Amino acid sequence: MNSRKLKSLLLVGCLTCASVVSAQSKQDYHMWAETPPMGWNSWDCFGTQVTESEAKQQADFMAANLKKHGWEYFVVDIQWYEQNSKGYEYAKDAVLTMDEFSRLLPAPKKFPSAVNGKGFKPLADYVHAKGLKFGIHMMRGIPRQAVKQNTPIKGTTARAADIADVNSTCGWNPDMYGVDMTKPGAQEYYNSIMEMVASWGVDFIKVDDLSRPYHQPEVEAIRKAIDKTGRKIVFSTSPGETPLSAGPSVNQNANMWRVSDDFWDNWRALYDQFKRLHDWTPYRITGAYPDADMLPLGMLQLGRKTNFTTEEQFTLMTLWSIARSPLMHGGDMTKTDSLTLSLLTNDEVLAVNQHSENNRQLYRTEDGLIAWVADVPGSKDKYLALFNTRDKEAMDAKKAVFSSELITRQTPGHGVEIDVDITNAKKLFLLADIGNDDFASDHFDWCEPRLVGPKGELKLTDLKWKSATSGWRRATTSSAVGGAPMSVDGKKIAYGIGTHAPSLIEFDLPEGYTRFKTFGGLDKGGIDQGRGATVKVMVFNASPYVVNDPVKIPVSLQELGFTGSVKIRDLWQHKDVGTFSKEFAPVVPFHGAALYRVSPSK
Repeated sequence: MNSRKLKSLLLVGCLTCASVVSAQSKQDYHMWAETPPMGWNSWDCFGTQVTESEAKQQADFMAANLKKHGWEYFVVDIQWYEQNSKGYEYAKDAVLTMDEFSRLLPAPKKFPSAVNGKGFKPLADYVHAKGLKFGIHMMRGIPRQAVKQNTPIKGTTARAADIADVNSTCGWNPDMYGVDMTKPGAQEYYNSIMEMVASWGVDFIKVDDLSRPYHQPEVEAIRKAIDKTGRKIVFSTSPGETPLSAGPSVNQNANMWRVSDDFWDNWRALYDQFKRLHDWTPYRITGAYPDADMLPLGMLQLGRKTNFTTEEQFTLMTLWSIARSPLMHGGDMTKTDSLTLSLLTNDEVLAVNQHSENNRQLYRTEDGLIAWVADVPGSKDKYLALFNTRDKEAMDAKKAVFSSELITRQTPGHGVEIDVDITNAKKLFLLADIGNDDFASDHFDWCEPRLVGPKGELKLTDLKWKSATSGWRRATTSSAVGGAPMSVDGKKIAYGIGTHAPSLIEFDLPEGYTRFKTFGGLDKGGIDQGRGATVKVMVFNASPYVVNDPVKIPVSLQELGFTGSVKIRDLWQHKDVGTFSKEFAPVVPFHGAALYRVSPSK
């Protein structure tokens, strides 16, 4: 080989090495989350109103009971900068706590240690002293309050109004305007926020209103701002559904990104996550994870128990584990029950989430049987998750005595008149189902529901329902489900039932009535949020259910890569279930799941 050719090869080799090093340096943030982040977030149980004292109580429990099982991120969610926020609502034109450089600060009324410019550092120090990591929620953009006051941007001559995009707003939160990243001072604004956050000792940020629609310029600006600080801050984008087309961008800028709107404790929402997590499989890489959202387990929403059944809770934890979704517990940890604690501390199950590879859906049948599989690193073993998503009692739409078209904000009056025959009926079932628009703002009101017949007229709200489900919060007769007075298409509702799809309400009917009348409409609380709110309505005057039989879920061991016999261990039960060859076909309960480790027999 002549010297010129040798020098050429050496140059190419050096350039190749340099490009690899450069690529690795740009990807360093992936190494800050080598496994899916595990932690707790205040939203599901405290909404907008968690306080410093409540946060410390949660951190104490987490450090004492969950830390040893891998739970480490402790996250304060939305509106920590608003003194008087309550529950799950956002006040328009609320006064926000802000510094002279247009940056939001913790409200001293909620976080007393934040006074005198200390910000979240005292609380972060408390959390760090427990051996945990500290995180906060943020909103995309710049405070509207800053734009109104036209406050400065640190380190620049620009002011808030110079960089704000007043046409870029969040559909459900009134606090911020988007930032026009083409304007001088825009990147410096995000740099100044991350500089401040890093000085507080923040290890994790969840930035809301980034994923749907996907605001790529601001996602990239936040990535740059974090990198500039030099601090290892895990970056989470929210809410979803993040468009799949954003996959090549989001997994190169964020450590985790939401695949759905806010996930709450109803079966339909859980069922829908199967497809989303499967669809995102090509973009799941080390350090960047599709996020199916928080785990609504235990005590939620300022004092109610999760609506998930025991089997559904096992399904939730199994799916999040086999799909390697980040695990962020949402329940009040100080009120943790034994079932919740067992779900959060099963180390064999958590190992699937933290240490598995090549996670993928193996198959899915049209009638609701699903299998996922993953490799066990450093071995020939496989993890196998089996799901029975069938309903024990399946609803038969053909039994409905009324079925609406899809109700949207384009529907005249935002609803539909309903008048059905209930002659001799013993039961009444009111179904408000979701419209599959990927927005969870399906607030729905049964307006002035009444029974009419020989006995006259009876308000349905004068009866007690036998059962009632709601996709978010609880069905109520005192207000819309969000807490405000019921209002449909600008009209106040005299009385009614406020709920959130999917919802099913069951009544036992008294004698002497032959018609059920109501107007079913989208409540203002849903219409006001983004472009969502779509509902389909059905009414039944008899049970809508048909009963299914238990069924085995078969798996070909050859499809898993095993030619001989295998040993199978049940990870939830911590026990070996036996040796099998050719096929493994356990019975899995309705809405239930099973999780196994499959190993070649020696």
